[in-house]
Amino acid sequence: MFTGIVEEVGTVASLKRGRLAVQAAKVLEGTKLGDSISVNGACLTVVELKDRSFTVDVMPETLKRTSLGSFGAGDKVNLERALTFGGSVGGHLVQGHVDAAGRVLSVTSQGAARVMSIAAPHEVARYVVEKGFIAVDGVSLTVTRCDAASFDVSLVGYTLQHTILGNKRPGDMVNLEADIMAKYVERLLPGEKRGVTMDTLADHGFLSMGRTQYGAG
Repeated sequence: MFTGIVEEVGTVASLKRGRLAVQAAKVLEGTKLGDSISVNGACLTVVELKDRSFTVDVMPETLKRTSLGSFGAGDKVNLERALTFGGSVGGHLVQGHVDAAGRVLSVTSQGAARVMSIAAPHEVARYVVEKGFIAVDGVSLTVTRCDAASFDVSLVGYTLQHTILGNKRPGDMVNLEADIMAKYVERLLPGEKRGVTMDTLADHGFLSMGRTQYGAG
């Protein structure tokens, strides 16, 4: 489990035969073999550690659902160690189980921030609601607009400077993970394929829990 608050931007060293090696520093502190690290939002298990790098196994399912298969040496990636329970949850609860890859449609300036519009496949878009949470390449963000096939997020200066999202351009692929709460709500609703909306969450008492329980995007 993660918070969606990126700790460090690492550099891909290699991706060969299902093993991804990443150069890093901060996320290596306290990390042991078998620990989990989020790489662009994908939860991966550390199988090898060196002074300035770590190696993780990447399953075929992960390569199929994410953008990790396109990685090459020198590519930058968002990194976050697994959440320690009892610690701070600055974003929202992120599993590191990427639902699908989306595509950046546009990036526009809005004062000091940038608004990124992202095309999302149906399996993700059905769970996206305005002012709800979504993880983009492992970064916890708040949705500012959405429709049946796309959504917008606003990137503040800190996010632009401390994650790889500041370098994204139209056409780039990003890993998407919808808020797990929306999936559970849909599962509990009567009927099938009803989807989840803000009204649905309010009608079933989920919004009364308060957004602070899940952090801020």
